[in-house]
Amino acid sequence: MIARLALALTAWTERWIPDAFIFALVATVIVVVAGVTATPSTLPQVIDAWGHGFWELIPFTLQMSVVIITGHVLATSRPMGALIRAIAKWPQSPKAAVALVTFFSLVSSWFNWGFSLVFSAVLAREVARRVEGVDYRALAASTFLGLGSIWAQGLSGSAALQMASPGALQPQIREIVAGGPPPLVPGGIIPFSDTIFLWQSLVAVAIEIVVVTAVMYMATPPLGRGKTARDLGIDLGTEESHGDEHVRPAVITPGAWLEHQPMLNWAIVAVGAVYLWRYFAALPNPLNGLTVNIVNLTVLLAGMALHRTPARLARAVQNATPAVWGVVLQFPFYAGIAGVITGTHLSAQLAQVFVSVSTPATFPPLVAVYSAMLGVFVPSGGSKWVIEAPYVMQAAHTLKVHLGWIVTAYDLGEALANLVQPFWMLPTLGLLKLNARDVMGYTFVVFLALIPVVLLIIGFLGRSLPYPL
Repeated sequence: MIARLALALTAWTERWIPDAFIFALVATVIVVVAGVTATPSTLPQVIDAWGHGFWELIPFTLQMSVVIITGHVLATSRPMGALIRAIAKWPQSPKAAVALVTFFSLVSSWFNWGFSLVFSAVLAREVARRVEGVDYRALAASTFLGLGSIWAQGLSGSAALQMASPGALQPQIREIVAGGPPPLVPGGIIPFSDTIFLWQSLVAVAIEIVVVTAVMYMATPPLGRGKTARDLGIDLGTEESHGDEHVRPAVITPGAWLEHQPMLNWAIVAVGAVYLWRYFAALPNPLNGLTVNIVNLTVLLAGMALHRTPARLARAVQNATPAVWGVVLQFPFYAGIAGVITGTHLSAQLAQVFVSVSTPATFPPLVAVYSAMLGVFVPSGGSKWVIEAPYVMQAAHTLKVHLGWIVTAYDLGEALANLVQPFWMLPTLGLLKLNARDVMGYTFVVFLALIPVVLLIIGFLGRSLPYPL
């Protein structure tokens, strides 16, 4: 019954819900109108605020694009291909196969969600070749579940990275986060130690891994009851290609010789490794040194090492770049929206709405629910946090709630939206040769299972945290 409901919902959304970029444009119009009607600002002042904010997220736009590219580069290297083939030999039944892919999707998404999408899709295809009778749709759904649960609480979580990285948010938002006067949070910077590395956040991740893996194990059809790739008319071939087999030409000219030698890659990896060691050694608390740039540099260096030669690395980056167009196009519009919200002080009025319907105990779960609902229409954790952060964090100060836990509550709710919004499924579904309607029955089951779990986690675990951090 739940699967039928999910498929009906998918058919409805595919027919009636427009592209995510349309929501960015519509939201811009709504915020401009709200800025004129709900604040003392005039229309020219609102337009000026929009224009001033439009390009302020260019550094973060590039940083999020690099998250996608470096994750793809790492997942498509030859050593990862060998690891995937080894892991694919483990499961012996359809249920075990789906549970295995689910588990690796979840764990890998904590480290890098871009890597997780590609790694899990390649693993699912390899498992489908080896496990007779496994439901291919369940395998495909399992590849995406990391992005639908714990990714935002990991090292590439957009909101946590934005809060920890100077320059990733507009100065006006930093002032709101700082609170005061005097400032309660210096510089408006919230390090990873107060978001994803809180023991409460780590417990939440562990609980979600257990719950999601168990749900997918139980939801997978037994042998003979599911639809295999063959049943769906999908040819999986005999061996996964990683895109670099034909990079090396038969004849290499002197000018191209270095492109196909590993020495330059090894040299850069060595330089980068020394820099990272010195960077973290100089910090009193190494966890506070994790920023989006440091995470991206680490993943890029790992990709360089695994691809070995500059030619293979360049081909992997080239293959990954088409996946970033949505980020490049949409983020400036969300930055403009945030500019209006902060520049017209609309954030103060929105914060007051939250305060009026919340208590310190109910505010974090409310943030999660609100973020999940808004995420259906704005399917980007980073750009959506730019919109929400001004009034959500201002309300957190008013209610005296731990600011880092509000970021975690946002993350937990934001990820849920990905289970019913197919925007980020598209890259994976393209690799697996399926449509959103083929997998959303399973993702919707996980969505229903996680809602009460997430609300209980946020409501109980956050009570032990002090204000402001």
